[in-house]
Amino acid sequence: MEENKNTQETTQTQNKERRYFKPRGQNTQQKDENRPQRRHNPRFDKKSHNRQNNEGQNNTNDTKPKHNKNSNYGTKEVQQSTMELKKTVELNAKVHQNSLSTHSQVHFNPNGKVRITPIGGLGEIGGNMTVIETQNSAIIIDAGMSFPDSSMHGVDILVPDFSYLEVIKDKIAGIIITHAHEDHIGAMPYLFKKYQFPIYGTPLPLGLIGSKFDEHGLKKYRSLFRAVEKRKPIRIGEFEIEWIHITHSIVDSSALAIKTEAGLIFHTGDFKIDHTPIDGYPTDLNRIAHYGEQGVLLLLSDSTNSHKSGYTPSEASVGPAFDLLFSRSKGRVIMSTFSSNIHRVYQAIEHGIKYGRKVSVIGRSMEKNLEIARTLGYIDLPQNIFIEAHEVAKYPDEEVLIVTTGSQGETMSALYRMATDEHRHIKIKPSDTIILSAKAIPGNEGSVSNVINFITKAGAKVYYQDFSEIHTSGHAAQEEQKLMLRLVKPKFFLPVHGEYNHILKHKETAISCGVEEKNIYLMEDGDQMEISHNYLRKVRSVKTGKTYIDNQVNSTIANDVILDRQNLAENGIISIFVQLNKEKNSLVGKPRINSLGIIANKDMVGFNKEIEEFFSLFAKNCKKELYNNQKAMENEIRNALRKLLFKKTKRYPTLMIYANLI
Repeated sequence: MEENKNTQETTQTQNKERRYFKPRGQNTQQKDENRPQRRHNPRFDKKSHNRQNNEGQNNTNDTKPKHNKNSNYGTKEVQQSTMELKKTVELNAKVHQNSLSTHSQVHFNPNGKVRITPIGGLGEIGGNMTVIETQNSAIIIDAGMSFPDSSMHGVDILVPDFSYLEVIKDKIAGIIITHAHEDHIGAMPYLFKKYQFPIYGTPLPLGLIGSKFDEHGLKKYRSLFRAVEKRKPIRIGEFEIEWIHITHSIVDSSALAIKTEAGLIFHTGDFKIDHTPIDGYPTDLNRIAHYGEQGVLLLLSDSTNSHKSGYTPSEASVGPAFDLLFSRSKGRVIMSTFSSNIHRVYQAIEHGIKYGRKVSVIGRSMEKNLEIARTLGYIDLPQNIFIEAHEVAKYPDEEVLIVTTGSQGETMSALYRMATDEHRHIKIKPSDTIILSAKAIPGNEGSVSNVINFITKAGAKVYYQDFSEIHTSGHAAQEEQKLMLRLVKPKFFLPVHGEYNHILKHKETAISCGVEEKNIYLMEDGDQMEISHNYLRKVRSVKTGKTYIDNQVNSTIANDVILDRQNLAENGIISIFVQLNKEKNSLVGKPRINSLGIIANKDMVGFNKEIEEFFSLFAKNCKKELYNNQKAMENEIRNALRKLLFKKTKRYPTLMIYANLI
């Protein structure tokens, strides 16, 4: 019954549809539902087709569009309107083109030329230092340090070779500081031990340089500090320089607009474009664009992150990750980062306060930088939240935050000593949460891995690169580099700050943003570039290199000392004392042999016997006249013994030979 009812309802619905939705061209008569219906198509209607043909023979114009009696006026109006639109497109194209090449509009001295010489910072990460000079005047931009590689035994830092400054010292008008990172100011004390010039910079860099001067006994040179105001050009020698605010991983960073007789030079310094910085002061894009509109002859721009696509995350992006880790931690939180990253430290301390923790700042550089930033007013933190390292044990673990140095695995750092149980007050516990909020500097990966291993052996949790939100770079990625290039619109481009692969990639980015390839040069340290309104070319090379520094005594180490250490480490050393009888051309007694780093102790007896046999043969066969010249005899022994040792060990150990001729 139910099935029949459904069938009846379906039939009624179909009938309604036939009644209200009739196919076009179909008459109203009911048709057989089982016979397929053909829809009417006028093209295939025979009568209609014949009628259309007849009408077409009588009036062939009926197929054309019909116009009213004013149709000619309408056509002219359309054509005129189209011409006007096309003309405006062409005018706008010229406007666009002119806006892309504002450097051609700038006023310049046609005979003006400037030379630019990188002393450090190219072909490497760090050690940034550049000289810009005219015929009569020169400025130095930054004076930074870099880190040694594993072959430089006993070396703590590297600073640029200042030899070229000796040549031009009489025309140097001042040192221009972009920001306070060690790779831009770390060489200042060693530079000032040789030469002294006025130092121009914003307050934080000058404050940190002053602290370095105090440590090196250079306090009297604080009188050469010249604090500058951003957006206010000042005259230094033959240059007019303006500091422009940019964002980076340290507060109070600047780009430079340098007016020269050849045209405007724009130097970005280290930068990223952070729209939500911790202090609320984003990159001054308006001022950068202002100079771009005036016309920029040359751009020097940071290349460190040129392989990274997209944008570098804001420093503010670290905050939520800190909040999550602090909220989860049931014990102490120990956060380590670069001591210069004031805003990173500030964020960590703010979250420590939020979760009711006292803060202990451990590490000389961390304490010093934080205190200077607080004193100068860059950050505002209550004094009562801070405790000393020896007070940490008085508080429950869940109420303690330790902010410390050692994110690069430095063996003398506070974190390393905590991890190896060598710190006087702090020892890593299994309940601790360790946050390494920094990325390893190239070459430091092994050191960072070592300190992580020590921490994990102690049972603590470590958050590092696998928890990527706890760190963000301070350098511009490709999209930010593009924005800088589009705002500045330079005629010439010199990518700086990075290894060769970084500046090469930055060159490709610049070409994609409209800089002509012929107007880009990839410099190396020591390349002296000359720039005028119509050319950029290398004119010569100057002497550059590195000076080795032992930070334990704040002194330099001679190059030959480093080479000796490398040789000793790679090849070992042998010292030999031998007595030779002039009359008998023979060996007197056995030679005294001491060796290190060549032969295992268990093989020493056989090795010494071979050396004795060598001397017995040598004494009999050497030239008679050598017995009358000790120096010549020692040289001959050294040359012969080197061959023997290389045949045996495939190395050239250091030989210390003393021959006594009796």
